[in-house]
This record gives sequence, structure tokens and C-alpha cells, in this order.
Amino acid sequence: MAKNILLIAGIIVLLIVGAVIGIRYAGDNRATVVGDTSRYAMDAARPGTLTRSVGGSASGRIHEVRDGDSIQAAVAAAGEGDIIRVFPGTYSETVYIDKDDLVISGVIVAGEWPVMEGNKELNDAVLYSGNDITIENLQIQHYKGNAIMGQAGNNFLIRNNQVIDTGIYGIFPEFGKNGLITHNVLSGIEDAAIYVGMCDNIHVTNNEVFDNVAGIEIENSRHSIVENNYVHDNTGGILVFITPGLPIKTTYDTIVRNNFVVDNNTRNFAIPGSIVAGIPAGTGILNMAGDQTTIEGNIITGNKTIGILITDHMNAPSVTLDPEADPNSDEIAILDNLMWNNGYDTIPEIKALKTLELVEGDVDILNIGSSTGSCILDHDRYVAVGLKDFGTCGFSTTANITTYLLEEPAERRIIAAEDMSKRAYYSICAGCHAYNIKMIGPPTQVIQALYMDNPQGIVDYITNPVKKREDYPEMPPQNYLSEEVRMAAAQFMLEVTN
Repeated sequence: MAKNILLIAGIIVLLIVGAVIGIRYAGDNRATVVGDTSRYAMDAARPGTLTRSVGGSASGRIHEVRDGDSIQAAVAAAGEGDIIRVFPGTYSETVYIDKDDLVISGVIVAGEWPVMEGNKELNDAVLYSGNDITIENLQIQHYKGNAIMGQAGNNFLIRNNQVIDTGIYGIFPEFGKNGLITHNVLSGIEDAAIYVGMCDNIHVTNNEVFDNVAGIEIENSRHSIVENNYVHDNTGGILVFITPGLPIKTTYDTIVRNNFVVDNNTRNFAIPGSIVAGIPAGTGILNMAGDQTTIEGNIITGNKTIGILITDHMNAPSVTLDPEADPNSDEIAILDNLMWNNGYDTIPEIKALKTLELVEGDVDILNIGSSTGSCILDHDRYVAVGLKDFGTCGFSTTANITTYLLEEPAERRIIAAEDMSKRAYYSICAGCHAYNIKMIGPPTQVIQALYMDNPQGIVDYITNPVKKREDYPEMPPQNYLSEEVRMAAAQFMLEVTN
């Protein structure tokens, strides 16, 4: 009798387990071949053209800046094609570049660098709105806002800079096209060390980023390659995002390959309430709503929460949905990556999902939410959760894609009078003020409620800002902009609806 009871119980257990496994694998898409290299929107550039179309021409006069001189004074005196050579010394200033075709090049002598020092008093080190700009060989430290920020300039080259503790962002090109960010070292940034915002045709390579909240972030941008970077000891290593509420609503065609993504377990010290404040410490690579993201050839190890996290907007913390932005991560491709020792001290939510799918071992890859047209090259290579809708990739490498940099420089961005308000808002305001969610500054909706039909009030404030709230950093003054541009941006900010 006892034997019969045990037999019946065993059968019941097997039936339950079989049902759970059946649920788990029902609809498993691994037999479906998904995608090929035709997914890439652009042909590969010819080998050896990586820097051909970016940066200043260096065809003009040379201006020398030495300790005690002003870099800004040299910029004021420079013409198109000129080179500003900055010798070792300490330069406590903000440099505004509103000219085209200019090179600012530090001169390193016997290991001594030119140092731009913010003293935790100045907000920004370098702000450029010109096209064909090169910024190289500078040590930038202790600013409150940004080290290098681009405001709608095309064909930029930012290389071989050391950025230390510069507040919100380290290198921050916004609304630019055709740019190379290479061989920089950045640490101590409370948002993203390298933040590519609303840009096209970008190459981020051979940088080292560590001790930041986010190492490298591609946000609302298209045609980007992130490769050969050393990304370690951040909260989150490499992020590919769509941030809702920004004027550009898409992120697609991003290649993340051949990076070292290691030990990104730093405590999250971002501004409370910001999107990156929701990133759990120990995240290697995070894709949130980005489409056509390919993750290939990376070494991903030692990230305690997860190696690769793919999520939509519905399951992401601190995110308000944007009706004009697709909230899902679609056409994701996970190719050959080397992954080990990830997910060893993960968060309870991932533990619960792992248990639900009867997965054993530390999780390398997690997908949360719907994902259409996505694939993984080898389903059995990694410990994965949530990938039942992922097919098998129909391609194994992106090696034929050398770069998305253009073979010829992009057309210089010239802001026509009728477009001034829109362009000023896109390139200057939107990087910190999304429409309806908190980023660095308050949402545009809040500003609209405060100022209503008073654009002059906004102009007055951005000209001489003061810190009003503890939960937001102090705004950098925008007095370098002309009165016409400030008023145009203020008027557009009060009129924009999303």
C-alpha cells in the first residue's frame, strides 16, 4: 500500500514538473533563424578612415596658451582651421567654442598635463557648439556639471583626455552627427562618464571608464559603435537607452563589441529620482528599449547582479512612458561573448524569475518584457532567463562593419533663424530637461507650470541661476548664449507638448 502511495505521488510530481517545463518551453523560439547583416542600415566605411571625417582641419595659425593665460581668450582670437596649443599649467575657466574648425590640443611635457580645474565652483569645462571641433590632451577635474559638452556640433573628435570628478557628465555630445570619442580616461561621474545623447554616426572606442554610475551610455541615438573599451568598477557598465520625453524618440543600430565589462559593482550614487538612479549595482550591459542592438565579442565578468540585462520601459524603475516612443527592446542580437562569474549576488527580482523558469546557476542574461525579432547565437552557452522568444541568430559577426563614421564630413549644422528655438531646445535644454520625467533638471512640464506665459522669467533664471532645490543640482549659467538664443529656447520650452 505504501509503495502504491509513493508511486502515485511520484507520478503526480512528474506531471507537475512536466507541466511547468511545458509552460517554460511553450513557444520557445530557438529553432527560428532570425536576422542577418542586412539589418545594418549603413555600409562599412573603408578601413583606415576612422578619423578622416571628424575634428578640425588644423590648417591655420597656431596659438600658444601658457600657464597664466586664458584658453577662452585664445578661442576668441582664433579663426577657422586654427590650432590652440595649451601648455602645462592650471586653467580655472569655462571655455565656450562657437566657431567652426578649431583644434584645442594640450601639450604634455615630461608627463605634465595642462589641467582645467573647476575647484567645485565652475559648472562646465568646455562647451562647444561649433562644427569640426577637436578637443584633446587635457586633464579636466572638479567641475560641477560637465567636462566636455557638445551642443549640436557635427564632426567632433574628443580624444586622449583625462576627466576626473566633473559632476553630472564627463564627455557629453548632444544632438551631433559624425563623432569619434577615443582614448579618454574618465572616473568619478555621478551620471554617465561618456554620454552620447540624440546623436547619429558615433564611434566610442579605446576608452577607460571606472568609478562612475554609468560607464558609457548611448541614449536616443542611431548608428553607434561602442568597442574596445575597458569598462570597470561602475554601477552599470554600458547602457543603450531610449529615455522617454526627449525630442528624439528612437535608439537603434548600436553595436557593442569587444569591450572588457568587468566588476561593475560600485554603489549607485546618482541623483535620487533620475533614471540611472534605478540601475542596480552590478549590471554589466543594459539595453532599455533600444532596438537593433548587437552585443558581440565582449568579456563580461564579475558583475554581481547580471551580465546582460534587456528590459522595456514598463519594467524599468523611475521611467514614465512616452506615447511616441516604442517601449520595447526589439531586434536584439546576442552573439559570441565570454561571460563568467556574473549574477553571483543578484537582486531578489532576478532570483524570483530564475526560480519561476527552473533555472539553475548564476544568471548571465536576463530579458524582461516583450522583445520582437531578437536572437541569440547559442541558446545553450549562457545561463539565461526570459529568452524563450529569442530565435537563433542568422549571422555570427559584425566584423564587416568597420565604423558608422561618415567617409566625408557631415554637413555643418547651421541653425536658421526660423529653427533657432527648436534647435536651441534640442541641443542645449533637452539633455537635462526631458518633457515629463526627471533627468538632471526638472521636467519641462514643471517649468511650464512655473513660468506659464513668462519666457522672460526663464531667460532671467538661466542667465543667473541659483540653487533652489536640494534634489536637483545647481544649473550652469547659460549667459554665454546670445539674448536672442536664450529667448528662443525659453519660448519653445513653454510651447512644446512632448
